[in-house]
Amino acid sequence: MPMSAEEIKDIIRSALPDAQIEIQDLAGDGDHYACQVISESFRGLTMVKQHKLVYDAFGGRMGTELHALSVKTKVP
Repeated sequence: MPMSAEEIKDIIRSALPDAQIEIQDLAGDGDHYACQVISESFRGLTMVKQHKLVYDAFGGRMGTELHALSVKTKVP
């Protein structure tokens, strides 16, 4: 079953409680999303490490429950 935008926000927020999160459903199918995540937790980290924090929040769900997630990260 596809994941909703709200579920994605909840998963990211569980790992990054201070995050400001915007989600966009790219294909309208609930399976391809883009997100922008703004968090103080990213300060001092490389872009790769920032993205890893976001992807790690999904555990084994990436590629199964959620097919594709494009991530943009920022520090406030």
